[in-house]
Amino acid sequence: MIELIFLGTGTSDGVPTIGCDCETCRSENPLDKRLRSSVFYSSEDSKILIDISPDFRQQALRHNIRWIDAILLTHSHYDHIGGLDEIRSINFIMKKAMPVYGNEEALNELKERYSYIFRKTQEGGGKPQVDLNYVYEEDININGTIVKPIKILHGEIPILGYRIKDFAYITDASYIPEESLAKLRGLKILVINALRFEKHPTHFNLEEALKVIDILNPEKAYLTHLTHKFLHNRDRKILPANVEFAYDGLKLIL
Repeated sequence: MIELIFLGTGTSDGVPTIGCDCETCRSENPLDKRLRSSVFYSSEDSKILIDISPDFRQQALRHNIRWIDAILLTHSHYDHIGGLDEIRSINFIMKKAMPVYGNEEALNELKERYSYIFRKTQEGGGKPQVDLNYVYEEDININGTIVKPIKILHGEIPILGYRIKDFAYITDASYIPEESLAKLRGLKILVINALRFEKHPTHFNLEEALKVIDILNPEKAYLTHLTHKFLHNRDRKILPANVEFAYDGLKLIL
């Protein structure tokens, strides 16, 4: 069985957002509670985490995550790498370094933001054991699971989406080049970001995400990286039949 768990579906602020009294932030519906975005792919052969958010500890405890074969980074903004230090606990269980994959921009910035991890001297208290793997054009092989990196843009920043078989995960995109769209044809499941209703300079809004979904025509699409502008039960009624809002804790059998 191959399972996909949405660990978080929110943006960098999460939902509820600090200091906000809007209808979504005051909602008691658990579908309106959004930790920072991340998904966990689990098969008999491989367990893969896509992005490691600042909420990873809470997410891992909630879903009993104890083993990760690799972490795939879409990019190096804090809401997508902020839980990296929590990997220490997984290192202890697995007794080895954690393979982390990303493009040059992401991994070079990771080394700057987490410089203490990569210093040769030990400064006390223990630190995560990380093995960096630079992603270019080639497919990634994780215990026999083939992952195809997809080049996209987050504003002017080159970032990565990932495709595994007929599932693809895209977040923080504002533009998908034609050659990357070609690599996303024939999907059963597409996960894609839809920040809000209004346009944004570095993220797809709802209208733009739906246009990409219409172009790619997957069997099913799930919207993630959602702000508090979306109220789940109210706004899901306006979505096309093959599109749903993802929510924290949603589990899909792929």
